[in-house]
Amino acid sequence: MCLHCPSRSGPWQGRRAFLLAAAAAAATPALAQVEVGKSSVARNLVPAENVEQAGVQQYGQLLAQAKAKGALAGDGNPQLQRLRTIAARVIPFAAQWNERAARWKWEINLIGSKQINAFCMPGGKIAFFTGILDQLKLTDDEVAMVMGHEMAHALREHARARLAKSAGTGAALSIGAQLLGLGQAGDLAARAGTQLLTLKFSRTDETDADLVGLELAARAGYDPQAAVSLWKKMGQASKNQGGLSFLSTHPSGPDRIAKLEANVPKVEGLYRAAKRS
Repeated sequence: MCLHCPSRSGPWQGRRAFLLAAAAAAATPALAQVEVGKSSVARNLVPAENVEQAGVQQYGQLLAQAKAKGALAGDGNPQLQRLRTIAARVIPFAAQWNERAARWKWEINLIGSKQINAFCMPGGKIAFFTGILDQLKLTDDEVAMVMGHEMAHALREHARARLAKSAGTGAALSIGAQLLGLGQAGDLAARAGTQLLTLKFSRTDETDADLVGLELAARAGYDPQAAVSLWKKMGQASKNQGGLSFLSTHPSGPDRIAKLEANVPKVEGLYRAAKRS
């Protein structure tokens, strides 16, 4: 569901309240509490709109495949409604990190799969797999941390930078298959999601997404301590199951947890302020 579109049921009856919250967030000075570096200049080699259009295209194909298999959750699904409620609180703060996000047609969907995974495509296209919710028994606060982290990758344009670096400065960059190196356009449907979904970000990118996601979730009123408990759950699940698809692109470890623990105090004031409002 597009979060900018009207809905007739569930938590989306409060669309007016959501838009008011978005307007209030947009008016808030973007005074970051976490410290992250500047976005990679390499991303400028690829037009942002091209990457976003490619993300929208792959997202649509992935949803179509899920629907054909009966794996795409309907609007009345309680887990999906829960995700959309959390998203409605976090998304209004996205434009503070990337002004383009104010024009994105945000969507969030739920796909039935045992995979422990979630992602946010460039352009604000979010998906969770049921496995990450069911197997890790995530609280709302932990869901918000996953969501914030994935949104941060899109907001900080990590995929755009990675694609630019892999394509090289002399490449003729264009939307769709040519941009993503997937061959003929006909091959794109069969390989939907394989390029943007499997990009392995650098350690710096991952730290960047952790911290920006932490702040996004805290501003939305979600307990920042949940970032620590989330990654502890991820680490334990990896030991129990011999590796997770999510951790293949989001490696866990003591260094990651220590970095989050050091930054939790920086955003606790944002969390308390959001809880009071």
